[in-house]
Amino acid sequence: MIRCIAVDDEAYASEILATHIRKLPSLELVGTTTNAFEALAMVQEGKVDLVFLDIQMPELTGIQFLKICGQKCKVILTTAYPEYALEGFEHDVIDYLLKPISFERFYKAVQKAELLFHPPAPVVNETIETIALPAPGTDYMFIKGESKNKFIKVNYDDILYVEGLKNYISVFTAKERIITYLTLREMELYLPKNRFLRVHKSYIVAIDKIRMIDGNSIFINENVIPVGETYREEFFKIIRETK
Repeated sequence: MIRCIAVDDEAYASEILATHIRKLPSLELVGTTTNAFEALAMVQEGKVDLVFLDIQMPELTGIQFLKICGQKCKVILTTAYPEYALEGFEHDVIDYLLKPISFERFYKAVQKAELLFHPPAPVVNETIETIALPAPGTDYMFIKGESKNKFIKVNYDDILYVEGLKNYISVFTAKERIITYLTLREMELYLPKNRFLRVHKSYIVAIDKIRMIDGNSIFINENVIPVGETYREEFFKIIRETK
């Protein structure tokens, strides 16, 4: 089980997270607190694996917390202010939850955490071509599933964004999330370049699925995706050209 704490200076907000945590058997609620220093002490004592952390707190902000705790735990940020997303992702947080936090969105973030704590076994003795099969000249591709001979058909129109985690990726559609043992760079080569764009070391987005851009944050449905510094100039050039 993943040991968790919920940290928010507003008690009702941390209790909402606690309620979500209790619903998932893979998570163990170690505690809730409105005091960031108390949470930091628990992390430093090795009692916590995952922190649900409010980014705006008095005395010690979420970003300061991240800088102090370093690699001693994983963090999912929570806040009502999307403009802080980019800085959070630069500190390698798992995800960024905008308040009010629905259980569905919370669960998506937990799935990302579970992949980091319990990564899938690598596919052995398979070439890139058998891991993911692009379909040239068509509007879909086949993605290798979790079993040896399972391939999942994915329409390009259905893809919202792709997230890379080490040597595997998550392909997010409106209805499902598909995990496959593939690098983000390999996936980038397969996707149509006029429809998909690498915007961060960990993200590829479907251009037509972007709901809003606010500063260096991209909104696709309720998901916030950062624009990395390396990709910023090219991204905004393409966005300006599509006006």
